[in-house]
Amino acid sequence: MSLRITFATAGRILRQLRHDRRTVALLLIVPALLLALLYFMYDGSGATFDRIALIMLGIFPFVIMFLVTSIAMLRERTSGTLERLLTTPLGKLDLLFGYGLAFGLAAALQGAVATGAAYWLLGLQTTGNAGLVVLIAVVNAVLGVALGLFCSAFARTEFQAVQFLPVVVVPQILLCGLFVPREQMVGWLEGISNALPLTYAVEALAQVGLSAAATTTMWRDLAVVAGATVVALVLAAATLRRRTP
Repeated sequence: MSLRITFATAGRILRQLRHDRRTVALLLIVPALLLALLYFMYDGSGATFDRIALIMLGIFPFVIMFLVTSIAMLRERTSGTLERLLTTPLGKLDLLFGYGLAFGLAAALQGAVATGAAYWLLGLQTTGNAGLVVLIAVVNAVLGVALGLFCSAFARTEFQAVQFLPVVVVPQILLCGLFVPREQMVGWLEGISNALPLTYAVEALAQVGLSAAATTTMWRDLAVVAGATVVALVLAAATLRRRTP
């Protein structure tokens, strides 16, 4: 793995992203609009909005980055770009970490915009610091990038890539504790929930909502999400081939 090649790959992806105005709008504007929708849905029930909006600040980047990354990588696979890239000195990890770095930077901007809109325009109130919310959102977004890179290997068309959303993403949202506390779930469902990385991201955000300082539980949960991201990137590397079958 070469840092120079990794940064060059990230730069290429960011240049492509900059020229795709629809994707930029999806990354930067849509999360803030969805939070505004939540605000009006829970108008007059501030505590409920605060709890749900805080969690959604972590879920929205995860979902959006999964969708965008899986389709972007699929295009590189099906267009032959990936084959041409892999005949150069570019290594698999250079490509994958380049994607992670590029979309991680995009996620940082997305998290800052969405968090700023939530706190300053929609009146979100949390006990913890908004900077921790942005940090967790970025780590969660990079997890979405890693899972999107991995799942893109099993799709032949963009429609098939989107089909992984209800398979990989939706169960994590349902079982993360947002709708039903995990301790109230049936034992086997709680076991599945404990194995899903989004569960720990949600728990980390909940810690920000409850504590003014960063807690040990929050850092532990963030480490679990980061570890799951690395595992997903390694699995994604295993799916990259010099030639497309």
